[in-house]
Amino acid sequence: MNAKTESGSISGRFDSLKWLVVAALVTIAVVGNQYFAAEPILYRVVGVLLVSFAALFVAAQTTKGRATLALGREARAEIRKVVWPNRQETVQTTLIVVAVVLLMGLILWGLDSLFGWAVSIIVG
Repeated sequence: MNAKTESGSISGRFDSLKWLVVAALVTIAVVGNQYFAAEPILYRVVGVLLVSFAALFVAAQTTKGRATLALGREARAEIRKVVWPNRQETVQTTLIVVAVVLLMGLILWGLDSLFGWAVSIIVG
């Protein structure tokens, strides 16, 4: 148990250094993209992508990065559990929403006309 705690604190100690490396890589990508503005866009995009992947790899080695990856895996597993509606259910639900929106629009238009008429009578 102590070995796990000690290795966690050592990992936590290096996390700050890893985040500095990530910040440096992002800065290099931004500055490099501006510096090489005269180069073809394809080369700049490839360079930014390579540096971004390197930054993501370093970020994934941190405690928060591992937690984020775990969250992503769990979210993907939850999405697989969702029961998605079939085409008929989707069409029916869409038609109900459109009908309710039209009905509410007519009600609000009627109330607006009524209040406008009442105000015009009061004001003169």
